[in-house]
Amino acid sequence: MNRLGQLVLSSRPLSWINTAYPFAAAYLLTTRELDLTFWLGTLYFLIPYNLAMYGINDVFDYESDLRNPRKGGVEGAVLDRRMHRLTIFAAIVTNVPFLAYLVVIGSPLSWLVLAISVFALIAYSAPGLRFKERPFIDSLTSSTHFVSPAVYGLVLAGAVFTPALWALLVGYFLWGIASHAFGAVQDIIADREGGIGSIATVIGAAATVRFAFAAYLAGGALMLVTPWPIPLAGLLALPYAASVLPFWNLREEDAERANAGWKRFLRLNFLTGFLVTMLIIWYWFLTS
Repeated sequence: MNRLGQLVLSSRPLSWINTAYPFAAAYLLTTRELDLTFWLGTLYFLIPYNLAMYGINDVFDYESDLRNPRKGGVEGAVLDRRMHRLTIFAAIVTNVPFLAYLVVIGSPLSWLVLAISVFALIAYSAPGLRFKERPFIDSLTSSTHFVSPAVYGLVLAGAVFTPALWALLVGYFLWGIASHAFGAVQDIIADREGGIGSIATVIGAAATVRFAFAAYLAGGALMLVTPWPIPLAGLLALPYAASVLPFWNLREEDAERANAGWKRFLRLNFLTGFLVTMLIIWYWFLTS
């Protein structure tokens, strides 16, 4: 594979939409305009943001990725050592122009949210910080990667943060925490062999699965206090909770079996994304 191909694979194209969509939806529902900032912000959170987040991760997780059987495809690249410096350089070069624009057109509060978002994607993997190795902080940081673009879109667009909006964001944040925690279960063996800690390596496979199950349900429950028809989004948490149930008593030596649940999670995301889009369109017409 050529260098450009490795960079693209490292940025996890399958997950690009997971960060671009929250920003785009939050900004558009607030401004009701498809302006230049909408397009540039969406493009930033689609590709450069993901290249930085996952590229940095692939560079500094190289040793554990070599031991991880699920790496080397859509679930994560195993970057050739010769690509490490180029990956960091590409992340900087692609991020800086977008960040400069967003700072120029933003406000002090939007700068703060954007700074937290960028700090989280660096801190998760970079040496000296390595939040991914701090139990529970790893899941909090990972969820920040996906929720902060939505918060940033809202702040940039001048949204009013009502209790219902806060409930929606916290519910989404809990969904992100649950998803990261469950995703960490499948990597317990590879992470331990690579000397990497995580919520799953510390509290164990079964406990992490149960934690994820509870977080999914709590996130769905918070949707019930949002304006109609958004409470219906709470029902979308149920398939995720059900998806982790088969691993309720998972033994650590069988942790890699959780990859089947993770692949099911990836498929669920596409269905959930479609249904959320339908709810957003419905909400759009109700509030126009």
